[in-house]
Amino acid sequence: MVTKQYTGSPDEADLTRADSLAREIFSDVANKWALLIIESLGEHTLRFSELRNEIEGISHKMLTQNLRMLERNGLVERTVHPTVPPRVEYTLTEPGQGLRETVDGMCGWTRRYLGHIEASRHHFDA
Repeated sequence: MVTKQYTGSPDEADLTRADSLAREIFSDVANKWALLIIESLGEHTLRFSELRNEIEGISHKMLTQNLRMLERNGLVERTVHPTVPPRVEYTLTEPGQGLRETVDGMCGWTRRYLGHIEASRHHFDA
């Protein structure tokens, strides 16, 4: 996997630039599964199966891919316990907790404006 390297240039933090490292990171974490994983982990440490049970509709493959991406970006920590069978747990890191604050805000916004958005959709579709 080719990824951009951070050199400290302000251009790398510019989301409007196609070659921006910030845009690459934003693209990674701004998907429904990543946001739902972050929200589900919250203050908890959860096993893979517990996370899968928390997030209705997520497939084994999508959960695996998103957990790997979040771990790669330093947002989730994966701990493997040497038991038979192996016990694997996931928890948010400090940057993951910081992102969770934003995710919590988005969840609150959704709850607040859900009725308005539903009414707008009905009006638009009519």
